[in-house]
Amino acid sequence: MKKIVVIIALTISIVSCNKPAAEVKEVKTAYVDTSVLMKEYTGTKDLDAKYKAKGEEKGRQLQAEIDKFKQEASNFQAQAQANGQAWAQQKGAELQRREQQLAQAQQALSQQLQQEGGTEMDSLVAGVKRTIKAYGKEKGFTYIYGTGDSNASILYAEDKLDITKDILKLLNDKYKAPAAKEEVKK
Repeated sequence: MKKIVVIIALTISIVSCNKPAAEVKEVKTAYVDTSVLMKEYTGTKDLDAKYKAKGEEKGRQLQAEIDKFKQEASNFQAQAQANGQAWAQQKGAELQRREQQLAQAQQALSQQLQQEGGTEMDSLVAGVKRTIKAYGKEKGFTYIYGTGDSNASILYAEDKLDITKDILKLLNDKYKAPAAKEEVKK
């Protein structure tokens, strides 16, 4: 009797381990080189260009004030002897305040541009992640890993698993699409 119970238990365990191939899900993986993706993505390039131009424009305005200040400081040196010590002290203190204000304005401008750019970059990155997720679902991937210079999560992968170019093309096509729609409307 014990032999029959053992044989039945053994048979059940063997049968339960032999699942049909249809029940075994294939694990499909790939990776994206995020540093290449973000460097080559048109959206990133446009965002960088936007904030570079914005920085240059606002920087020119501030630079004009700095140049004016430098001219006044230069004139101060020449006028200090002619106008006396009391005038020189008063004007020197005024110039120091303006120099501090200009330095603060430069710092504030830099922080403002950095904050605005960071917010837009976060939004862009979120869109990239949504696109990769949709791509993964559409193509049947179980996992898509990210790799890059600063945030590598893959130490090795076969080149055939690299889908960076596919994602980059998808993102760039998607990025160009709204621009094409806007041109048609005009």
